[in-house]
Amino acid sequence: MLTPFEWQALLLSLKVSGVAVLASLPVGIFTAWILARYQFAGRALLDGIIHLPLVLPPVVIGYLLLIAMGKQGLIGSFLYDHFGISFSFNWLGASLAAAVVSFPLMVRAIRLAFEAIDSKLEAAARTLGASALRVFFTITLPLALPGIFTGILLAFARSLGEFGATITFVSNIPGETRTIPLAMYSFIETPGAEASAARLCVISIIIALLSLLVSEWLSRRARRTLEG
Repeated sequence: MLTPFEWQALLLSLKVSGVAVLASLPVGIFTAWILARYQFAGRALLDGIIHLPLVLPPVVIGYLLLIAMGKQGLIGSFLYDHFGISFSFNWLGASLAAAVVSFPLMVRAIRLAFEAIDSKLEAAARTLGASALRVFFTITLPLALPGIFTGILLAFARSLGEFGATITFVSNIPGETRTIPLAMYSFIETPGAEASAARLCVISIIIALLSLLVSEWLSRRARRTLEG
């Protein structure tokens, strides 16, 4: 049985990860499509910037978010002064950190799906009079669904495990930003709380494994549907 504190961390993690994935999905699809379909000056640089979170220390990402999206940050101050939107020390900031860290995995999976689509199918639809927008939504997007499912669930699993950028950007606040990894960190530092840390560790492993299994199942099902 989980304690109320552990349930709080679990539910907050699911909320933060879900919002992070849903908010970044449209941008991820558009970015992956651009990288897969177009050659342009600066394409390699854009690709490198997108994948930076995979190689940068998470604390660096958290620091950059702090100076850019904090209340006194370059972008954060504008959002707070004009729209009352604040990412500092709340679950929205945790979702933003998770979205940034997991974004490369989402884009990479979706991009590979777009690149695997035969461009002749799109060209044939265009010659029959279909607009570029219609071709994208009726041909390209459905054929890329297995990769999109994979990208969603990989990003979700990565968001659940986000620690360094979150604690740097929005701190470790119970009920607000203390997700499962941060709760485990707190338990590890608390004498006699090893059992709670172990339970959350097991939960993290189970959720991550289920995400990967569901991703594989959805990909296979979507592939069979398209082939049928």
